[in-house]
Amino acid sequence: MTIMVLLELKARADAVERLKAALPPLFPVTRAYDGCQGITAYTGTDSEQTFVFVQYWESRAHYERYLAWRTETGTLTEIIGMLEGDISIRYFERVDA
Repeated sequence: MTIMVLLELKARADAVERLKAALPPLFPVTRAYDGCQGITAYTGTDSEQTFVFVQYWESRAHYERYLAWRTETGTLTEIIGMLEGDISIRYFERVDA
């Protein structure tokens, strides 16, 4: 079953542009990763420091493997270095209504 993953983070004020520049090379690799069905990034309209990544994955297990891989490659550590506070990751299943 497809899941939606919402990842939210807050960039340091001095790192907003650096984070924006880091995303374009990362997203094609993410989209090609096994189980990824799509990813889009948004910044807050009230605060450009706030980023939300809306992702669709084949399953939570697929996403967790991807996240572990991004951790192993050092990408996640690089991104965390640009942040203020923690990363929030939430998982959702579609409700037929």
